[in-house]
Amino acid sequence: MTRVLVTEEIAERGLGVLRDAGHEVDVRLGLAPDGLLAAVRGAHALIVRSATKVTADVLEAADELVVVGRAGIGVDNIDVATATRRGVMVVNAPQSNILSNAEHTMALLLAQARNVPQAHAALTGGSWERSRWEGVELHGKTLGIIGLGRVGTLVAQRASAFGMRLVAYDPYVAPERARQIGVDLLGLEDVVRTADFLSIHVTKTPETVGLVGDDLLKLAKPGLRIVNTARGGIVDEDALARAIRDGVVGGAGLDVFAEEPCTSSPLFDLDSVVVTPHLGASTREAQDKAGATIAEQVLLALSGEFVPFAVNVAATEASETVRPFLPLTERLGRVFAALNHGVPHVLEVEYQGGLADYDTRILSLAVLKGLFGAASEEPVSYVNAPQLAAERGVELRETKTSVAQDYVNLVSLRGGDHAVAGTLAGLRGEPRIVMVDEHTVDVPPARHMLVIRNDDRPGMIGLVGGVLGRAGVNIANMALGQSPTGEAALMVLAVDEPVPAEVLDTLRNSDGIVDANALSLD
Repeated sequence: MTRVLVTEEIAERGLGVLRDAGHEVDVRLGLAPDGLLAAVRGAHALIVRSATKVTADVLEAADELVVVGRAGIGVDNIDVATATRRGVMVVNAPQSNILSNAEHTMALLLAQARNVPQAHAALTGGSWERSRWEGVELHGKTLGIIGLGRVGTLVAQRASAFGMRLVAYDPYVAPERARQIGVDLLGLEDVVRTADFLSIHVTKTPETVGLVGDDLLKLAKPGLRIVNTARGGIVDEDALARAIRDGVVGGAGLDVFAEEPCTSSPLFDLDSVVVTPHLGASTREAQDKAGATIAEQVLLALSGEFVPFAVNVAATEASETVRPFLPLTERLGRVFAALNHGVPHVLEVEYQGGLADYDTRILSLAVLKGLFGAASEEPVSYVNAPQLAAERGVELRETKTSVAQDYVNLVSLRGGDHAVAGTLAGLRGEPRIVMVDEHTVDVPPARHMLVIRNDDRPGMIGLVGGVLGRAGVNIANMALGQSPTGEAALMVLAVDEPVPAEVLDTLRNSDGIVDANALSLD
């Protein structure tokens, strides 16, 4: 049983998913830093939200940690670099609160435009101030969006329904994609010069911290109103306060701050500023989705499977075409390592057929995961497999060709003195090993396998079957292959149990047997 430490509240549905899978769920809310260091020892998974700081010290203390799950989007409270170095996967729930965040952005846009909270406060305080809190319409105004990702796109769609003109800055979005949703892409400075309202939807990185600061705000169209529901620190709060006081910026709606909790800011004294305490994801629906999603991601990580929302894996996205090949490529890596009794200095991975037209980086990670999985002293994951390869001086060379002679798709591994290839067969997409050391075979991968080289002469199948039979080892499947030159044959057998070392020695010492290797794909 693995232990999952949960340090902040997540939806009960998510906790139930973990318990139903047989894990011990250890909920410890409100831990002090020292308490967290003690609690994380022996934990296999750690689930947090935004308040828990998963520092390098925490990760060093977590001697058995496999995965850190963030029940939400941002992971700036997690030392991702240290986690990666230690082979700890970091996962989040990036789609759980995008709708809630987009709706909160619109709430702040409207509250800012119509001075809703200020008018409310005045009225409940005994003042009827109609003229003071005159607002502006959204219709006909230009909304500038910095970051046209999932949330930015949802905001664009909703703002379009209000009749707003949409411009955006995002160097990672193609102009064609932007035009499809009615957005004109501009440079960052041009967006600020053009916009009546500016909405921030980028992730917090060293490049985006302070992005909206003095220099950019000097370019603002007079009366610009700024909304930030992304991450604190992207907007320089002191610079924004100065710009509002100087009349350059008309107002702001902020849900996030550089330091949180935030109860004091120069912005709080300004009548044209609307603030909320990081409520973008605070809906029942978002919290329920975040809890369920992060539980699912943690379960996948603990079982060593592909995790779609791992943030510190080089390739986290896998298309529907690529994803079914993940188990196959990991098994091919294990077969290849067993054949080589280790790993070569150069490993060539070739993708043939329609598969070659897709992003296959995650498949190459799966190959490395399988390659090192059987022999590494530390757990091997999609996260640390490339690091292990670099430490061991293994160079992976990936090639692609859209033409495959005998199969719709084919994955081949070559290096040292060995080669292996596999594909998915039939309507069910069943994995098959179809080549071993340039011998054509056809056998499904199994937990326990034998690869035997033998002279191509009568009696070899009977000899092998007799040795295994006398040892009580059952043959579940078998494939025969001949080398291109016809000089020697090869048998690939799936057996029901590990082959004892003495049985391997008997096979190797038998007349006509060139070599015998036992493979384990556990």
